[in-house]
Amino acid sequence: MSRRSDHGFVTLWVLGLAMVLLFVGGLALDLWRAFSERRAIAAMADAAAVAGASGIDEGAFRRDGTVVLDPGRAEALAYRNLDAQSDRRSLTGAVAVARPESVTVTARGEVAFTLLRVFMRGEPLAISVTATADPRASP
Repeated sequence: MSRRSDHGFVTLWVLGLAMVLLFVGGLALDLWRAFSERRAIAAMADAAAVAGASGIDEGAFRRDGTVVLDPGRAEALAYRNLDAQSDRRSLTGAVAVARPESVTVTARGEVAFTLLRVFMRGEPLAISVTATADPRASP
């Protein structure tokens, strides 16, 4: 009666377990980074939209007290705020569009994966965030 050896099975099982742990660890690390970068890009877009919303049309306000935006000024303020941001490492572009009633900033970014790069074929995760703000009169 011959007995089969199980040594090869244990080696394959441990190798499979190591691959699963690598994938789960990479998922945890890279997705946490992606959430963090998305939050940073959202904060940049929010700050730029609020800055743009301060670009009111002074002529309309002095004429009849109407609080509306000067679209050119609002967009310039939004872009200036984005340029002044210190945490722009994952930001790839932004667009500010202002109308008299509001300013909308769309910020785009990319997050390169580290451990999941093997499974994602080296493609970064694209992030897009939109923030809108409107001008308001002080009480």
